[in-house]
Parts: sequence; structure tokens; C-alpha cells
Amino acid sequence: MEIQRQGEVAIVSLRAGRANAMDEGFLRGLLRLFDELESSDARAAVLTGYDTYFSAGLALPSLLGLDRQKIASFMALFETAMRRVFASPLPVVAAVNGHAIAGGCVLALECDLRLIADSPIKIGLNEVQLGIGLPATVIEPLRLQVPASSHLPIAVEGNLFAPSEAKQLGLVDEVVPPSELLSRSIERARSLTRGSREAVAQVKHALRGPSLERMEKASAPQLEEWVNAWFSSAAQERVANAVAQITKKR
Repeated sequence: MEIQRQGEVAIVSLRAGRANAMDEGFLRGLLRLFDELESSDARAAVLTGYDTYFSAGLALPSLLGLDRQKIASFMALFETAMRRVFASPLPVVAAVNGHAIAGGCVLALECDLRLIADSPIKIGLNEVQLGIGLPATVIEPLRLQVPASSHLPIAVEGNLFAPSEAKQLGLVDEVVPPSELLSRSIERARSLTRGSREAVAQVKHALRGPSLERMEKASAPQLEEWVNAWFSSAAQERVANAVAQITKKR
């Protein structure tokens, strides 16, 4: 992961292996990144990926075959990292330059704004199609930032969407020509720094605090439910098939 600066805006390029798939190193790197951002004098941040990927979500090949305790530990780390982004006092804009699938879409949802390139990419929460659920760390940002009428196609059906479809659903805020994505995202991030750093942080906490409290309260019981779903025979078969497809493409 690399950080560059344009004035008060930190530009974070996510570069953590193939398709920015989320393994333990990616998640711990994200936590360190936000520690660094918040201890700096940056007033806002833009997150983007590389090539045709924002993030392909969880690194499924590295998870398949892990025992229950290791899966639970990994998902606890995932939730901690996602909540860290959601709770950041700095405004965070997701510049979705490529596919944002499952955990990649979750990361975008934790941000304050989502801009997506007008290109042949997909975004969405397809976990249910793998037979696994969505914990509060996913549901609460979805509730807060996406119209209720869009929750069924996004979360229950688990569809993946082209940029224009995602905009219609309210899953993203803007669709931007690829060549303008980063500059427009920086512009939007800069617009969120008009107040003092303290004022922006207070307002963000007031807006997001109740959702964050619900996330933390539901974390333990919902993590257990998620792990139960992961180890169901149906989910294990679907995840194994997905891993086979991923491996075949390499």
C-alpha cells in the first residue's frame, strides 16, 4: 500500500497481491495505514486499487481448509479492519477503479463516498451466493448509506452490478470516466475538509456512532453465526467451486 499527497488529501493505492484479495497481510496493512493517516496532518483520504481491481474480496484460496478457530480469528480481524475504516475521523472517499467484489464492496461501503469508473467492472456483495452471510460490519454501513429499497437486490440476492446499475441503486455516489476518476475523487475528498478537522470528526462520529455501536454489540454473536454458515456443507461446496475457478484462471 502506497500513500501520496495532494495537499491535505492523502491518496492511498491499495497494492497487496493478486487482485488486492484480502488476506491477513492486507487487513493488518489496512490497520497500519489508518494509524499512519490519522497521525499525519492529512484532512481526508482517497482509497483506490490498481489495474482492473479495487479489491476482489477475501482471499478464498488461503481460507479454504482452515479450522474453525482460525477462520473465526481471521473474520474477527476482517471486522476490526472494516470498522477501523468506518470509524475514521477523516473523510474517506473510495475511488473504485476496478472490480469491488464481496469484501471489496464492503471496504467501499465503509467509506464516506464511493465513486466508480465507467468501465466494464462489477461491484456487489455476492456472499449469499457462496452460502455465507453478512455480519453487522457489512449490514450497518449498507443500512446507513444505501436506500432500503436496494437492500434486497444487493444483500439478499447477492447480485453484482455494472457501474450504472450501482448508481441507480445508490450503492455508489457517482459514475466517472476512468481518466477522471482519481481527480474527481480528490475533488470530492477536498470538499469534505471545509470545516475544521475537529468539527468534521465530531459530525462523522455523531452520524456513524450509533451504527458503530450496533456493529460492536452484534460482533460476537453474528461472528459465530457467520462461522456456522461458512462450515455448512452447502457453503463449503460453493466456496470450493469458487476457489477452483479462481485457481483455473491463474
